[in-house]
Amino acid sequence: MSADRPGTAYGVDHEALESFIGKWRARWPEWSVAEVFVPPAQHPIALAWAALQQELTDAAWGGSDARPGEAKLAWWAEELIGWSRGMRRHPLGVVLQTRATSWPALAAALPALPASRERPRDPEESGSMLQPLAEAMAAIDAELFGSEGRAGVDHRAAQLVAACLQQARFQQPGDAHVPLSLLAGQADGGGRDRWARHLLAHWPTAGGARPRRLWAALARGRLERGDATRPVPTWRVLWRSWRAARN
Repeated sequence: MSADRPGTAYGVDHEALESFIGKWRARWPEWSVAEVFVPPAQHPIALAWAALQQELTDAAWGGSDARPGEAKLAWWAEELIGWSRGMRRHPLGVVLQTRATSWPALAAALPALPASRERPRDPEESGSMLQPLAEAMAAIDAELFGSEGRAGVDHRAAQLVAACLQQARFQQPGDAHVPLSLLAGQADGGGRDRWARHLLAHWPTAGGARPRRLWAALARGRLERGDATRPVPTWRVLWRSWRAARN
């Protein structure tokens, strides 16, 4: 088992931990290329943090019934608060628990996720719905990865997190995330495409920690290809990742 696999680095239940890591890697196979631009010591942390974010967004947006996801997010809120008190139940906590102090702030921001299941009126409301969560996640980015030596959270970092979250919503079926203003008067059923084009036209400039910039580069690449679930070709991943790492 390689040194950057969390099960080896932290001596925990390999199967339980890597099942969550594996789910994220399966959705984002491009990371096997992009992660070479992350310092090796940060590989387990980046994987665990990415997997946690996927668990949260899938709980909030997956399925036709919101109630199971709301219950799961309530469990996660308790878990994250427990991490700040030295307790944990989830295997991802072995990697992440002691490496950040803003877990309670993330727990407090989680209600923004199920609230965002409702269709926003316009792009501005879509962004404002996710803003508390984006700020909490950007704070954790800064704690986990140092944001290239900068302390705290800057506005650009939170904007980039919000863009990643909005792209992640495209991985769910349906168009409930498409703002009403982009559907009004349209009969061609292309709301998802119009929303994707809008996000690309307003994609924020790079900011924050290197792993976040890399995740955002991959997310943007998929939107540009017109399919949020379709991996970006390897040669494009290499080019995009190199540019994101430099910025």
